[in-house]
Amino acid sequence: MPSLLAIDLGVRTGLALFGGDGRLRWYRSQNFGTAARLRRALPGIFQQQPQLRWLILEGGGALATLWEKEANRRQVAVRLVSAEKWREMLLLPREQRTGADAKHCAGEMARRVIEWSGAARPTALRHDAAEAILAGLWGVIAIGWLSAIPDELKR
Repeated sequence: MPSLLAIDLGVRTGLALFGGDGRLRWYRSQNFGTAARLRRALPGIFQQQPQLRWLILEGGGALATLWEKEANRRQVAVRLVSAEKWREMLLLPREQRTGADAKHCAGEMARRVIEWSGAARPTALRHDAAEAILAGLWGVIAIGWLSAIPDELKR
């Protein structure tokens, strides 16, 4: 089954893998510590996902360039999305009044995505993993694997 990997960029990176059915398979937060360590880790991350077809990157800059280069080398399509863009689709306006509100509501919605998908429940859900999950949900809708936000995820 084809897959989509969503990334909340940073040296502390949120990662979320979605299957072609639009459901979350796994998610995690990983601290690479430096851009150099991240660059060295990228081939292994891609190699672990042989069916990877899409990479969704939240953010930009030098770290996005590292991910894009590896994705292009492996013929994986890349889309960039800002947090504001996926929040506009997935969160209510009142949930976006402040950055702290948006992060809190993103965590709550990410937990609903985890539940809906049947993925392993977190003991603790870091905000970078939660944001990768929601960027990935935005991605599976944007590329057409899901036609809309599933009713079970709406408030």
